[in-house]
Amino acid sequence: MPLNRSRAERPSSLRDYAYRELRDAIVSGELAPGERLRDPELEEWLGVSRTPIREAIARLEVAGLVHTRRAKQTVVAPLDTRSVLAAQRIAASLHELAVRDAVPQLTEDDLDSMREANARFAAALAAEDTDDAVRADDEFHDVAVRASANPLLPGLLEQVTPLLRRLERARFASLAGRGSVADHDRIIELCAAGRAEEAGLAARENWSTLGRLLNLDEASPAAE
Repeated sequence: MPLNRSRAERPSSLRDYAYRELRDAIVSGELAPGERLRDPELEEWLGVSRTPIREAIARLEVAGLVHTRRAKQTVVAPLDTRSVLAAQRIAASLHELAVRDAVPQLTEDDLDSMREANARFAAALAAEDTDDAVRADDEFHDVAVRASANPLLPGLLEQVTPLLRRLERARFASLAGRGSVADHDRIIELCAAGRAEEAGLAARENWSTLGRLLNLDEASPAAE
């Protein structure tokens, strides 16, 4: 478990801190599929006790990022395209709902935030910087999620989005054929015009891109 990056500043909730650090390490591939997660090593790396680590792992298991085997051995889940496609359909529906609800509430500052995030996204794609591209993409969509004022959406999206980002990074590291910059521009245009239903459908289409790309893959449902 070669986890050598410096620790982020820990928040007051050690459980949330442990969850976020482990989630990000799995999504980025730093923790590889099939790798065993041992409590003593995680305690040393994260600098927290076993209790928040176990709580974090329980959340990761619900999200499909880890599996607990017999004898309570916890391992990083394999890349499974069936699970990802299921998560993608849920995420697409949730983002459609977020945008539809957000449109009447969006301010000009919100629209500017979407434009700025999309500009950063385009720059990251041009530089083939996957980390920055994914971060900017999340920031773009988070504007509508926040503006929707639906308190359930962030938690529901957290259950499916890491699974999508994980396979997206593994299969499409350059993010080169997604066309999401133009998709984002269209969403912004529709939001600015107050066309909530069309904007929601555009958001759904944007989140369906990964599913279309995976359907072109003739490999077996479970990736290596």
